Amino acid sequence: MEDQTYSLVHLIRRPLVETAAPPLLLLLHGFGSNEHDLFQLAPSLDARFLILSIRAPHVLGLESYAWFDVNFASKEPFINPAQAEASRKALISFIQAAVVTYNADPRRVYLMGFSQGAIMSAGIALMHPELVAGVVMMSGSVLPEVQPMMAPSEKLQDLPFLVVHGTADSVLPIAHAHASRAFLSSLPVALTYHEYAMGHEIRPESLADIGAWLSQQLDRPY
Repeated sequence: MEDQTYSLVHLIRRPLVETAAPPLLLLLHGFGSNEHDLFQLAPSLDARFLILSIRAPHVLGLESYAWFDVNFASKEPFINPAQAEASRKALISFIQAAVVTYNADPRRVYLMGFSQGAIMSAGIALMHPELVAGVVMMSGSVLPEVQPMMAPSEKLQDLPFLVVHGTADSVLPIAHAHASRAFLSSLPVALTYHEYAMGHEIRPESLADIGAWLSQQLDRPY
């Protein structure tokens, strides 16, 4: 089901387990993709989740979208920070509206992003941890621009992060994951880190670990 209730188009998988206020999982796709991409993973994820797969706002081409433009001409990709900030604000508004509209549990909102979607997920969680119960970063990184705008350390205490990355990733090399691991390890978050013999992709073994981690989060008392 596709919904345009808010400024961001999204697909919906209703919880397969009936509950008064379901946990909410938001899927954020990568650069050049769309909301249908990660939505394919929904059958592999915990049946208790209300899953919304969101389309990024910037149009690159037919069925191709981005959270922000990236210039790959230089050695280090250059991002459009104004677009990244606008997308963050749009996602924050989306989270707040979705919790109300879908009667989701505001204490159990999880972000799961791939590549650029992982970058967005990490930024929102670190800047607005009060909105997020946990983050899955797949083949992403933490932007340096986010660090000066982070919430105080005490607000990040025990915030769950799962970072998964491929050792053969040629788009965002494994050095990005190592840098994210080092940075997140310096914070009081609850970090879980896995790397796999794969490229810039999602494979069954990484998806199995992601699914298990998300289920563990839902099984925790809150």
